[in-house]
Amino acid sequence: KNLSIAESSLPGSRFPLEGASDADIGTNAQLSYTLSRTEHFRVEEENSNSRSKSLFLVLTKPLDREMVPVHRLVLTASDGGRPSLTGTMELVISVLDVNDNAPQFNQTVYNVLLPEDALKGKLVARVSATDPDLAIYGEVIYEIDTIVPPSASGVFSIDEKTGEIGLTGALDFETVAFYDLQIKAKDKGMPSLSGHCKVLVEVLDVNDNAPEVWVTSLSVPVPEDASVGTVVALLSVSDRDSGANGRVRCAVWPAAPFGLVSTFAGSYSLVLREALDRERVSEYEVEVRAEDGGSPSLRGRRGVRVPVSDVNDNAPAFAQAVYTVLARENNAAGAELARLWARDPDEADNGRVRYSVWEGGVGGVASAGGGWRPASSYVSVDAESGRLWALQPLDYEEVQVLQFEVRAVDAGEPPLCGNATVQLFVVDENDNAPALLPAGSGGPGPGVSGEAASGALWAWAAWGAPAGQVVAKIRAVDADSGYNAWLRYELWEPRGKGPFRVGLYSGEVSTARALEEADGPRQRLVIVVRDHGEPARSATATLSVSLVEGTEAALAAAGSSLSSGAVLRAGLRPAEGGAAATGAAATTNVWLVVAICAVSSLFLLAVVLYGASRWAPRAGVLSGPGPATLVCASEVGSWSYSQRQSRSLCVADGAGKSDLMVFSPNFPPPPGPAAKETQPEPPALLDTVSGPPCLASRPFPDAPSSFSPSRPSLCSVPSLLLPGHAVVGAGLSPRVLPHPAEVRVGR
Repeated sequence: KNLSIAESSLPGSRFPLEGASDADIGTNAQLSYTLSRTEHFRVEEENSNSRSKSLFLVLTKPLDREMVPVHRLVLTASDGGRPSLTGTMELVISVLDVNDNAPQFNQTVYNVLLPEDALKGKLVARVSATDPDLAIYGEVIYEIDTIVPPSASGVFSIDEKTGEIGLTGALDFETVAFYDLQIKAKDKGMPSLSGHCKVLVEVLDVNDNAPEVWVTSLSVPVPEDASVGTVVALLSVSDRDSGANGRVRCAVWPAAPFGLVSTFAGSYSLVLREALDRERVSEYEVEVRAEDGGSPSLRGRRGVRVPVSDVNDNAPAFAQAVYTVLARENNAAGAELARLWARDPDEADNGRVRYSVWEGGVGGVASAGGGWRPASSYVSVDAESGRLWALQPLDYEEVQVLQFEVRAVDAGEPPLCGNATVQLFVVDENDNAPALLPAGSGGPGPGVSGEAASGALWAWAAWGAPAGQVVAKIRAVDADSGYNAWLRYELWEPRGKGPFRVGLYSGEVSTARALEEADGPRQRLVIVVRDHGEPARSATATLSVSLVEGTEAALAAAGSSLSSGAVLRAGLRPAEGGAAATGAAATTNVWLVVAICAVSSLFLLAVVLYGASRWAPRAGVLSGPGPATLVCASEVGSWSYSQRQSRSLCVADGAGKSDLMVFSPNFPPPPGPAAKETQPEPPALLDTVSGPPCLASRPFPDAPSSFSPSRPSLCSVPSLLLPGHAVVGAGLSPRVLPHPAEVRVGR
């Protein structure tokens, strides 16, 4: 018997069965039923008054098709006879399926590790659920029920048939590091049943984020005198990655003059490590570089602009320590002489320079009146431009070199200054004509000035004077210098071949030939003195030369030299003008000639006596028992000698080139004979010494017959010198004789 029972049937459900039949009657026909052993069914008869009995199969326990889809039972019917007879029937019970099982996943939790750089379409996981039901009741459909966080709903997708979970969006560890997916599997029953599982996706960090640097505080500009350690900026450094990928190292570039100091995790201070100089670098572009510990490492950077503010730390400096300026004399007042420039690398007021002539420096010149004139009385400097200009015309004859200092001061606080020395050289111009000097004067005489100035001078010359004899000398000076003061002398009148000529550069007036009586008693010479300037300037001198006899010329020359001290060889004097002046001068000259003659006679007598004593040859002999004194005169002094024992001294004629001088010290002589015997006689100190003639204090009674004052002779004169006498001769050093010695003297 085949039966189909739904597995959803409840216990107690009755299923009718067809009973057995027995042809016997009575007791033998009374039937009883038994069912093979089973826990799900039993057989039950229904007793009723009806003539037939009903047989039922009763469900005692719920069926489960998924466990036992078919039950095979044997139903046995037995009669009441003896022996009892039985009949059997096999019951094949098929359990009909119903949707009573929900899909079941093989794992309740799926753990997935996924790198954040995974590409779209990557398989994240494959889930699997089973449903033991049959047909559509066992067909499973997959879907993502919920996802945490909800914003990641588009990141993952699942195949409803296969249960494969794929990546449809980009992962970002720094945004979401963990995903929780609730997966539902349901069948197609009505109503459908479903099962659930959880998929946990952990995103693995990769080094996909570079470090980030942020400036949280910036203190600029930085003054250039800021001290080392000053905090310039506060920085914050972060890396969204984790682990080694998020560990950051920081550095600053360039390495100087700033550095980084870590204050706490992720925070740094940009501090000053070296002194600043705005004049060298006025602004710094600092780059803070951050590098993480990933592999490969990523870098981040942040530029920081740090301007440097100026302080007044630089004094103005001139381009040159010493300026050399050339200025022509007689320049116009207000003329620009030079431009000075001082550089101050500071900015604004700290670099604004003003110029001035520094009165406290070494500058100025001595004025002609003996006072001191500061440089500021000659020159001035423009305060703004540094232009140096003259306050007055410069005169080379007053000042040749003007040295002063120019100061440059900035407008900073406190102000700084720099100095430069200016050496102003005045260039000479030919603005002075030669000036004639009168006799016995060192400067120009009265009435001599300018190009038209002239002077009249007198001179005397003797008739018969040979050619080349100087009769006068014209003296002139020029206040200019160099070529402008280089003078030349020219004979302007008379032109042609006259008896006189003048030295081109010496100014000496000399005879061009021998003077004759035909030349007349007087010659008038006009001499022009010119300098070498451009244009040349000149002065004129008139020289009157009187031609006289030789004796008169000598007396005139001597009288002129003694009375006026003129440098003119023949006694230059200023000329007198007019006839009255000439008469008065003649009367005066008579007495002047008498005085000159007297003085000249005395002078000539002295010269004759000196020459006779100087150059006349003679000899002196000292002899006799009494004291004898010999006096020797020379150019440098005289010496005397006294001794009881006399000796002869012979001196030849002629002037000697050197002298022998013996000076006696002021102490008494030693005992005579005893000292002489004990001391050995030394050799002669001097063989021959040329010396001056000597004058004897008495005649020469012991002179040998061969001696003649007029004939040169050589004689040996032993002379006894006392100990301690010094002997000085040509080519010898002074020596002191400790004992008597013999000195040989000769030509």
